[in-house]
Amino acid sequence: MNKKYILTAEKAHMKLRRIAFQILERNTHLNSIHIAGIKENGYLLALELKKILQEISSFQIELSAIELDKSNPIDCKLDAGVRYTSKNVLIVDDVVNSGKAMLHAIHPLLALSPNQIQTATLVERSYKTYPLHVDYVGVSLATTLEDHISVVFKDGILQGAYLE
Repeated sequence: MNKKYILTAEKAHMKLRRIAFQILERNTHLNSIHIAGIKENGYLLALELKKILQEISSFQIELSAIELDKSNPIDCKLDAGVRYTSKNVLIVDDVVNSGKAMLHAIHPLLALSPNQIQTATLVERSYKTYPLHVDYVGVSLATTLEDHISVVFKDGILQGAYLE
């Protein structure tokens, strides 16, 4: 199957930088933010967002990972060492396809009473089968059900995103 790059490494970094500025603009009243990345690629994007936000803001930033199997996301594990109560949480994933994984990542957080939950993704498919609104989106694509979108990292460095 042919791969068609939808975001080069340079464009993907530009999108992440724009997302970081949007996060800053929408949250100027905050002192801190907790970024929780959905493993694997969502966590790597969360690391990148953290770096950019540290450059452009005075936020105190915490980072954690959310573990779930995207093909069966019911068993979702949050970092046990993190207290989410009264925190401003940003959940990050690389691609939002149906919205199912992101919703399963949000669900266990609700019981921990964070102050707010926001969501971010590099690539969002324009049709979702679950009622999810992503707050910060790098690029939104209209695709067919057969299309697959991948965000690629090499040695932890964002290489871009492609459609196949």
